[in-house]
Amino acid sequence: MLQKREKVLLLRTFQGRTLRIVREHYLRPSVPCNSPLCPQPATCRNDGKLLSSDVTHYMIPDWKVVQDYLEILEFPELKGIIFMQTACQTVQHQRGRRQYNKLRNLLRDARHDCILFANEFQQFCYLPRERGESMEKWQTRSIYNAAVWYYHHCQDRMPIVMVTEDEEAIQQYGSETEGVFVISFKNYLDNFWPDLKAARELCDSILQSRRERENESQESHGKEYAEHLPLEVLEAGIKSGRYIQGILNVNKHRAQIEAFVRLQGASCKDSGLASDILIHGMKARNRSIHGDVVVVELLPKNEWKGRTTALCENDSDDKASGDPPSEPMPTGRVVGILQKNWRDYVVTFPSKEEVQSQGKNAQKILVTPWDYRIPKIRISTQQAETLQMCEMPVNTLGNPWKVSPEEERERQDLRKTHLVFSIDPKGCEDVDDTLSVRSLDNGHLELGVHIADVTHFVAPNSYIDIEARTRATTYYLADRRYDMLPSALSADLCSLLGGVDRYAVSVIWELDKTSYEIKKVWYGRTIIRSAYKLFYEAAQELLDGNFNIVDDIPEFRDLDEKTRQARLEELAWAIGKLTDIARHIRAKRDGCGALELEGVEVRVQLDEKKNIHDLIPKQPLEVHETVAECMILANHWVAKKIWESFPHQALLRQHPPPHQEFFSELRECAKAKGFFIDTRSNKTLADSLDNANDPNDPIVNRLLRSMATQAMSNALYFSTGSCAEEEFHHYGLALDKYTHFTSPIRRYSDIVVHRLLMAAIAKDKKMEIKDNLFSNKDLEELCRHINNRNRAAQHSQKQSTELFQCMYFKDKDPENEERCISDGVIYSIRTNGVLLFIPRFGIKGAAYLKNKDGLVISCGPDGRSEWKPGSLQRFQNKITSTTTGGESVTFHLFDHVTVRISVQASRCHSDTIRLEIISNKPYMSPDTELFHQSSLLLKSDLVKEVTRSVEEAQLAQEVKVNVIQEDYQKYCQTKGRSLYMLLEEIRDLALLDVSNSYGM
Repeated sequence: MLQKREKVLLLRTFQGRTLRIVREHYLRPSVPCNSPLCPQPATCRNDGKLLSSDVTHYMIPDWKVVQDYLEILEFPELKGIIFMQTACQTVQHQRGRRQYNKLRNLLRDARHDCILFANEFQQFCYLPRERGESMEKWQTRSIYNAAVWYYHHCQDRMPIVMVTEDEEAIQQYGSETEGVFVISFKNYLDNFWPDLKAARELCDSILQSRRERENESQESHGKEYAEHLPLEVLEAGIKSGRYIQGILNVNKHRAQIEAFVRLQGASCKDSGLASDILIHGMKARNRSIHGDVVVVELLPKNEWKGRTTALCENDSDDKASGDPPSEPMPTGRVVGILQKNWRDYVVTFPSKEEVQSQGKNAQKILVTPWDYRIPKIRISTQQAETLQMCEMPVNTLGNPWKVSPEEERERQDLRKTHLVFSIDPKGCEDVDDTLSVRSLDNGHLELGVHIADVTHFVAPNSYIDIEARTRATTYYLADRRYDMLPSALSADLCSLLGGVDRYAVSVIWELDKTSYEIKKVWYGRTIIRSAYKLFYEAAQELLDGNFNIVDDIPEFRDLDEKTRQARLEELAWAIGKLTDIARHIRAKRDGCGALELEGVEVRVQLDEKKNIHDLIPKQPLEVHETVAECMILANHWVAKKIWESFPHQALLRQHPPPHQEFFSELRECAKAKGFFIDTRSNKTLADSLDNANDPNDPIVNRLLRSMATQAMSNALYFSTGSCAEEEFHHYGLALDKYTHFTSPIRRYSDIVVHRLLMAAIAKDKKMEIKDNLFSNKDLEELCRHINNRNRAAQHSQKQSTELFQCMYFKDKDPENEERCISDGVIYSIRTNGVLLFIPRFGIKGAAYLKNKDGLVISCGPDGRSEWKPGSLQRFQNKITSTTTGGESVTFHLFDHVTVRISVQASRCHSDTIRLEIISNKPYMSPDTELFHQSSLLLKSDLVKEVTRSVEEAQLAQEVKVNVIQEDYQKYCQTKGRSLYMLLEEIRDLALLDVSNSYGM
């Protein structure tokens, strides 16, 4: 039965007036308590997150503790925390949206043992505020009353500790109720969590900072800064109308020059101002930052400035700009701050040498805000070493990092026995993976994949680990990247750079010399020294036998001719052997239905001044496939290993089959070219795409594969305990189990997999598992978080590419600039236009055949287009434009047309690429011809390779037939080659369509 109450709120307007608001408030006899000790779970409806059952007590923080110590409450070691609704609402009203969102995320995170209790809606917990009682006292009293009720609700079986910073509350409630203890937060950490050193140090730091602020506030008579007016003067000035209250909004494009104070509510009405107040310059801003609630004093009208004038430092700059000055607007200066908008800051610490030179005196530390509209500040502190992340290893010229003797004893040392090298994009700094291949004494081959041992440097639940878990992935944009790990790890100690010792986690296979069949596999931690840091183009040249590229490989520059030639041949053999192994591995996956999909990847080429020089679509190289196959092999075998050891809590990656209706456009487009796409399984789809080749236009197959990619579902991380084994399958790779193991520098999922693999190895050796592994519930929540961050990263990367595409064509004359004219291919038909793909720049977009004026496109005998009155008629695979004069032009799927590229600006949205068909004939340029020639050449080389592989397979089959000849002849009708065998060979030759055997 609900009980109705009236809740009276007294709100203060911006003008200083008091506003009384009455709201209806309904109380319930039961609300979810989310405790496993609940005597009536059905009545409480505890359907959501429950507190842990293995805690010794429940902890309830007061509203002030939640406000000031939320960073400590986020520590995963603190368990059994009950956040009262009263404390959460206080954070929302007093700390702003950013702090409140942090609290909400903490409550939603299944990895943290904490819940929300709606005490203000519980009939026996709710306490009305008494007349004359301060808000702070009422909040503390309400939280304590709820703590007492919660203790009795759990039948007095679980002690409750309420932590507060109110000394009066500690004295009043400390011994009032047996089983409910009230102590300070610092005492709570000291007595209940003595081993949680980081939390206690952070608590001491917060307390010291608070004391310093209180002392400064007393010295400045209640002012935040000495140059601000006292609080009582500000409030009196607001009431009298002399001062105006508002929120400071800094112009993000001119953060050092221009800001505005946005008026709200009564301030906007009573001030008589028709616009915001302009704050010109840093001096007038008076140490306030973006988002602060400030008090402003208006300047005399003769000192008001227009917005354009405010953008210039002086009158001469204004005249030089050529812009007409706008009308003067209200201009003022900040005289006080009512509420600070506290922001997150990045702390840049001094080097070890600077710390030593400064001694134990106060050190200057640069603090950079995440929001760039807030200026950088430099703080003075004697706790630099306390603030600095002591988890980071040191690697400087004076103190270089070295392999420890303990690790040398525990790891397998590959530095002198294996030729290890990496192949990455040019300029890559975060090298996750290296490869090795060598011949063994027993005649077999050994293939090794060596991955950076990030988990050696990143301990579970450390500061770095928590931050990496939050980021989940590295964000790669068109011109930069945002690392998941600090650069000291991602670009140095964890990066498998050439010529330096590094820790690695290796998967090493022993293979048959001819068939490459896997004989056995070994997993473990190793020490490696990469001999070469190659880039893809150099590795491809060595694979093709072109040794002139050796001058671009730094490791060969200082060698004499004889040594250079010997090492060059050794490296070329290793790359060639890896490629041959990768071909056979890929052939096996192809036989199971592995898909070769197509995605548009554009690389932004910048000049020395960081200006955009060119947009270059990624060109496929066979060495790309070589590296990818080795990584896929390692991921597959690691997935099997961790699943076998931990069948209910392993992190794998699944790719569910796509819905058949998503393939409808692909089938229709292929049908327009006479191809049939069978989408019943990944095997039939892969075979259909391999056969859908137009010998005269390799772009057709690329577009069909791109459509197949768009029809796919997204691959997702999951916990093996959350779904059946038949759902583990990876559709695109045609593997029964798959995970991500090979990129721990840039993916947190790989860090989790590394820890699982190390635990699996320890389990096999009957050793103690050092790391606490995630439970199935926690791992599923983590997978959901990583999947969300991956989608955000992909979206950011896509937007970044589109931004740079616009920047490349912006401010260019589309009529005369050569780069703005390109060849385009129609890949989809729409009602009023077509969708085009620009191979030269990797751009996809719409081109309208009917403009806003109702005119349709018309093309003359020379192919040039113009707009004329007429109509459009759309068919399944084509669209026809007919003018009122009887002229018509038809555009078919996969037609090549000439396209003009320009940038369409918008006042409300971001700039977009605009495509316009200017001719219905293909546009041929030197770049286009070179692209077609390289595509055909690459295709021809691959056809030869495929043919050679087939011939080797047939030769191996003949050898096998000779071995079992005696058993075979018992069932043959003739002693020679039978007609059946001849027909089978003809059938095999018919399937081996050499001209169409490979698709781009």
